Amino acid sequence: MHKKIKKEYTSLAQFVISTREKLGLSQEELAEKSALSLEQIQSIEQGFDLFLATTIRQKLAKGLKVENKEIKIYESKTDFTLAKPSTMEEIREAILLNSNNPNFEISCPICNSKLTTRIAKLYDLEDNLILRPKAKCTKCPFQLTD
Repeated sequence: MHKKIKKEYTSLAQFVISTREKLGLSQEELAEKSALSLEQIQSIEQGFDLFLATTIRQKLAKGLKVENKEIKIYESKTDFTLAKPSTMEEIREAILLNSNNPNFEISCPICNSKLTTRIAKLYDLEDNLILRPKAKCTKCPFQLTD
């Protein structure tokens, strides 16, 4: 029989921050214990990542000393099909083209509020740099997904 986990927090970010702080870890220490990058930990804690790839969830669970299912209950079940694929691609391109413009702003395709944007820098198996534009709405659950 499986024990039901009580959901205490409202978001994945809140759960990770609280659990990390209870363990007395900095973001850097959690990144090291989880074998994740500091950027990944910051992205999760800032609410950019509403759901995680299985491998990231497993590594984060190890670093936080919790079970995978404890993290999974806080992951968003948001329907990201609200925006057309062509709109999502336009947003990705705009973020990449304007990455050096400090005044760049782009609106959410769902509610027209400001999107918070960034570019994640990842490396493939051959150590080639891959730039992934990320965005989340400041008002609604919209998130730019890969």
